[in-house]
Amino acid sequence: MKNFEWLIMLSVFFRESVLYSEGLSPKNPMLPSAGTLDNVTKTIGRLLDGYDIRLRPNFGGDPLYVGFDLTIASFDSISEVSMDYTITMYLNQYWKDERLAFSSEENKVLTLSGDFAEKIWVPDTFFANDKKSFLHDVTEQNKMVRLHGDGAITYGMRFTTTLACMMDLHYYPLDRQNCTVEIESYGYTVSDVVMYWRDEPVVGVEEAELPQFTIMGWETNERKIKLATGTYQRLSLSFKLQRNIGYFVFQTYLPSILIVMLSWVSFWINHEATSARVALGITTVLTMTTISTGVRSSLPRISYVKAIDIYLVMCFVFVFAALLEYAAVNYTYWGARAKKKKKEKKLRDKEEKEKLMNAKAAVEENQDGVNSAEEIIELQDLRMSPIPSLRNRHKAKYYKEPGGSDQSFPPSFRMHRNYSFPVRGGHSHHRKDRKRTRLLNQLKKGAGVIKSSLPKIKDVNVIDKYSRVVFPVSFILFNVAYWCFYVMDNGDSST
Repeated sequence: MKNFEWLIMLSVFFRESVLYSEGLSPKNPMLPSAGTLDNVTKTIGRLLDGYDIRLRPNFGGDPLYVGFDLTIASFDSISEVSMDYTITMYLNQYWKDERLAFSSEENKVLTLSGDFAEKIWVPDTFFANDKKSFLHDVTEQNKMVRLHGDGAITYGMRFTTTLACMMDLHYYPLDRQNCTVEIESYGYTVSDVVMYWRDEPVVGVEEAELPQFTIMGWETNERKIKLATGTYQRLSLSFKLQRNIGYFVFQTYLPSILIVMLSWVSFWINHEATSARVALGITTVLTMTTISTGVRSSLPRISYVKAIDIYLVMCFVFVFAALLEYAAVNYTYWGARAKKKKKEKKLRDKEEKEKLMNAKAAVEENQDGVNSAEEIIELQDLRMSPIPSLRNRHKAKYYKEPGGSDQSFPPSFRMHRNYSFPVRGGHSHHRKDRKRTRLLNQLKKGAGVIKSSLPKIKDVNVIDKYSRVVFPVSFILFNVAYWCFYVMDNGDSST
């Protein structure tokens, strides 16, 4: 019995000695002992004693290699107006600082708080295309430092950043975009710090979702950038994004198609219903203008033409053409009626004028017969008159003596002479008038040729009948050409 108790005491002593040797508490083997904590504190103090954070590891020697990997937490937003996107990520950096080595065993790791990063040298990493960023600090700053026994350091942080993304909107909203994350050292050139992607550089892209885009893939690359202050290593992560067309189909394309089809309803309305057809045409035109304004408000003020601009402009043209079609119908209908009334009025005026001329001619014939009889009687009386003065009056009235004055001639036979003098600049005015007259004659002749070449429409309903076919067929052909060009060409460019 005593031997058994002695064996139990020896096993307990041996177990406690092993736990003390491993730095664990005998009461709770999962917790380090008080002595171990004192040793770690002393070890960290010893490592930081005489440590100069201003000097990079291996200062003056070979360049320091810093590895990177990213974990994508979420894509928050993408803005076409400001040409940027917001992303939340975990950034981890890996390098080795032999000044912080505390053990020959690599598997020994000390996980320290983020404040420890302020006491050691860390890379001056920045994002070249960054606009604004912030480090998350709830409930504490989301930073982490892990120190390995051989001096290897893992420095991680979680932050949200807004990065510039210059977009090509020629194919908007059927476009594909390429947004990047540019990582670079701000002050250390390639002779001091060399950055590289680790074996698994990016994690979490497959799980990330965007409301308007689909992430088609990603790729990483490394290149050297030559600037005024030296040559720097730059790491790039590129996301290939394809815009989802569903939102624009229901918000822009489908309403535009329906508005264009609504404008065709006027072709089935009687051409005499002016108020109905004009109101319908103006309503469709104003609706297309409102849709275009709403689309432009969500886009930057760029000079080149986008795919959605072409579609909206063509829809506006179709709607406006439908309104002009009724203008042509109305003009043809009322113009023909006005011409017919004018022609009838001319015929009536001509008939009345002929009747008036005939009546006037009959009256003049009657008056001529009476006057001639009276003159014959008067002439006979004058010839037979015994008074010489009356006979002389008769001769002076109907005969003229040679060399006499021409006062007895009617006024139409008298000579009138008008003397005119040339006016300064008169010839140039006449020349301009002749040119203007010649130009007007040519324009009238051309207008007459065009008018004669146009088919004469007797029934205005023919215009509406042709429009019922021409407008839908033209719009269908436009849609086929539009979607084939942009969808197929965009697919070829992406491959």
